[in-house]
Amino acid sequence: MPKLKFYEFFAGAGMARAGLGVGWQCVFANDFDRKKGLTYQHNWGLGGELEIGDIRKVTIDKLPGTADLVWGSFPCQDLSLAGGGAGLKGERSGTFYPFWDIINTLKRDNRAPRVIALENVNGTLTSHGGKDFAAICQTFHDAGYLYGALVIDAALFVPQSRPRLFVVGVRKDIKIDPALTSPGPTTPFHTRGLRNAVEKVEDISSWIWWNLPTPPMRTQTFADIIEEAPSSVEWHTQAETAKLLDSMSLINRAKVDAARRAGRRMVGGIYKRTREDAEGRGVRAEVRFDDVAGCLRTPAGGSSRQTIIVVDGNVVRSRLISTRETARLMGLPDSYHLPKAYNEAYHLTGDGVAVPVVRFLAHHLLEPLAGVAFSSDESSEENRVA
Repeated sequence: MPKLKFYEFFAGAGMARAGLGVGWQCVFANDFDRKKGLTYQHNWGLGGELEIGDIRKVTIDKLPGTADLVWGSFPCQDLSLAGGGAGLKGERSGTFYPFWDIINTLKRDNRAPRVIALENVNGTLTSHGGKDFAAICQTFHDAGYLYGALVIDAALFVPQSRPRLFVVGVRKDIKIDPALTSPGPTTPFHTRGLRNAVEKVEDISSWIWWNLPTPPMRTQTFADIIEEAPSSVEWHTQAETAKLLDSMSLINRAKVDAARRAGRRMVGGIYKRTREDAEGRGVRAEVRFDDVAGCLRTPAGGSSRQTIIVVDGNVVRSRLISTRETARLMGLPDSYHLPKAYNEAYHLTGDGVAVPVVRFLAHHLLEPLAGVAFSSDESSEENRVA
């Protein structure tokens, strides 16, 4: 069976490519980050499809043929809750518009892609009071695409809390299987936040409620992905762990005490906060023991790097999460090559899209829209990474 062809914009190190799997062929990829580009080539080879540079300088003569899919995980910094609120007018998230200029240029060249998939943070739904999401919807409508959105949490597939917004559009001339659509929103992918955002879109004549099945219950836990002897980090000394425990509030220390009594090894994730707590401390550690890691973020200033705590009875250990563990939390196989520098590897995984989420979306929506269906063996992302 011929492979489906796709362009991958804001490609990072190719996590969307990993999720799409062996049934897809990347014929063009673009990212501005040279370091990520080196990792991309390390994992995917030197086939020449990757162009490193500003998306504003990409011309369609570099894009071969007509793509079955264009994937775009455009920068989230100006749309996230931690960002400055610039939204689509920001320097980074604003690259959505030159990306869409490429779509419009392809359309004028009679090469409009069959399917377009965008991925970004949930903050897109509320950015500028919903106006940025409405603007994205309008671009799909104006370009002649039927479209819909889903919020998919990676925690359904891997032990990481990572809800993300996916907007998927299909050319209006493409016949859509009625089974792929629903007459209204359904759970778990049409969240209250998404429904509220859709209500603020003035023209929803091109809107579709995509209909995806609920995935099977995840069996992997946070503890399952932990390395006993990581190569990228070291375990804290007893004094360092004691200092970490002392920086916790009474409630968080109570969580550790409960973990001691659990009768099994408990692994928790810790974030360090700089807001003053009720006990007057400016820096405190907050812990969670729900078998799910907190959302990986880029390690700007080191404050967003997760610390893990392992509690086995009265034995308590702690350290930074390892780079391989962050890759596992993104659904990447251990054969995936990571940068050697800790922050570089953490930045790469924290900026990426969870691989099994892409595979789920591809299997249940993107591939049917492209007119094919691959078996699970044919589409396995593990076969895509050397």
